[in-house]
Amino acid sequence: MIDPQGQANRYVKNMGKDKAMAPNDMDVLRSNEKKFAQNLENAVRFGKWVLLENIGEKLDALLEPILLQSTFKMNGADMIKLGDSVIPYNDDFRFFMTTKLPNPHYPPEVAVKVSLLNFTITPSGLEDQMLGVFVVNELPELEERKTTLMLDNARMNRELKEIENKILYMLSNADEDKILDDVELIETLAQSKITSQEI
Repeated sequence: MIDPQGQANRYVKNMGKDKAMAPNDMDVLRSNEKKFAQNLENAVRFGKWVLLENIGEKLDALLEPILLQSTFKMNGADMIKLGDSVIPYNDDFRFFMTTKLPNPHYPPEVAVKVSLLNFTITPSGLEDQMLGVFVVNELPELEERKTTLMLDNARMNRELKEIENKILYMLSNADEDKILDDVELIETLAQSKITSQEI
């Protein structure tokens, strides 16, 4: 995660506190720590989440098997080789990396191994966030109404998409000569019009 403002870092740390998401806790590591390799091995073995902070443009070679998800079976158990050690791989293990670099240039061989998320805030995005914080503190009922409207809008858009798919299906399966006599098709078209007006 490209995270010059530290938002992604806070987001992942908050997720890691939730026992439903990270049942085995979370470790926050830096690649320049003395026991980095040992802590990473323990996290993989015990199914912890790992947040590797402040990475540069070059990644430690130790991370290669994790990024490639190079697990293999040994005696019926999932294993992974980190450095010289072969350790059990726990399915609860999750790995996140953040960088404070505003515009890092990762080589293609790194970019294909990870999902890059850019958390860099634009000035207009920052304005929206500040307005959101202000509204939550000063006008909580307005913020609640906004959230309700967003959820309703998403639900209605989903309904509209389902209706459109149903119309397309009915049109493709309708008898060409009797398309205007198909009551269900006409009712579905009317419902589509009402739903789009509500949205």
